[in-house]
Amino acid sequence: MPVHLSAKEFALLHALAVDPARVLSKADLLRDVWGYKAMGATRTVDAHACRLRKKLAAAPRPFVVNVRGVGYKLTESL
Repeated sequence: MPVHLSAKEFALLHALAVDPARVLSKADLLRDVWGYKAMGATRTVDAHACRLRKKLAAAPRPFVVNVRGVGYKLTESL
């Protein structure tokens, strides 16, 4: 089943998929996906990650998970 992603959702998924074992901080994602140099808009990352998780929910994997206090990563199972 195809999953339709916005450009930012795709960029977020790509950033996480480059090294799926690594936890990316919100600051890293702001820099890599949005081009922000200063950390301050981390809710943007949270909102996009939430939408990405909902869209990928029907897919068998991968799963986008929040690592509390650190950031986000991909995992094969919940």
